[in-house]
Amino acid sequence: MEQNQQQDYLSSQQTQQALPNATAVLVLGILSIVICFITGIIALVLANKDMALYRANPGAYTAQSYSNIKTGRICAIIGIALQLIGFLVYIIFIVFLVTAAGAAGGFN
Repeated sequence: MEQNQQQDYLSSQQTQQALPNATAVLVLGILSIVICFITGIIALVLANKDMALYRANPGAYTAQSYSNIKTGRICAIIGIALQLIGFLVYIIFIVFLVTAAGAAGGFN
């Protein structure tokens, strides 16, 4: 009896496969924090596609690959948010410099 359960467990593990873009989403999510938000957008698109695959048939894919998808998605969201905050700070800084130069008479 116990040997049958062990064989069933092993055979179910062998039929499971990794999600197609799990590693790519993780790498792109990390790169979105370090490099630019475009990699984050690509990671989000791929993650949403793979999460739909997983939700359609969770038994066919490994839990580790789904975990990589979730981690990459979170990293991508963080990377996009940080880039947007940086962009807003940059715009505010430029507006401040232009306003300060205009107030000091630098445009005459």
